[in-house]
Amino acid sequence: MQLQYFLILAAALFCIGIYGLITSRNAVRVLMSIELMLNAVNLNLMGFSNYLDPQEIKGQVFTVFVITIAAAEAAVGLAIVLSIYRNRETVDMEQFNLLKW
Repeated sequence: MQLQYFLILAAALFCIGIYGLITSRNAVRVLMSIELMLNAVNLNLMGFSNYLDPQEIKGQVFTVFVITIAAAEAAVGLAIVLSIYRNRETVDMEQFNLLKW
């Protein structure tokens, strides 16, 4: 496959993630948008790794690191959202004012 297809798909995923991040008020939807953006980065890493040096696996190694960071981010993010939901009974981002002075 050509590199352009990977880049177009990654750009589309990243734009969808940015749109979801900006327009969403739901915390779970925001976390899913961040995951979409990280997956777009993974596609870029894999595409450029395959295009520039198909014999090396540097892009794949970085992709595995990004996936592990994304899994940890999702676990911590969902734990925070569940904790706030138990206290406030909402996942609306506008209602998260627990840390305001």
